[in-house]
Amino acid sequence: MLEPWIIEQIRRREEEERRRQERPQLEIPADDGRAERWRKHDQEERQRREQDEENESEDRPKRGVMIIDFG
Repeated sequence: MLEPWIIEQIRRREEEERRRQERPQLEIPADDGRAERWRKHDQEERQRREQDEENESEDRPKRGVMIIDFG
């Protein structure tokens, strides 16, 4: 016969294992081509921004924010 504390340990481990298996899991679907489309979209967006920056006229000042701390 096993000692009571050993039986308790076994029972506790089995219970923990059962909880782990019952825990909900998120399943991520396999790549269906969306990732490639997003990469292509990001690349096109980056190129568009670069073209916009190149096409801005040089005589027009760049707009921005200036923070002055008088503290």
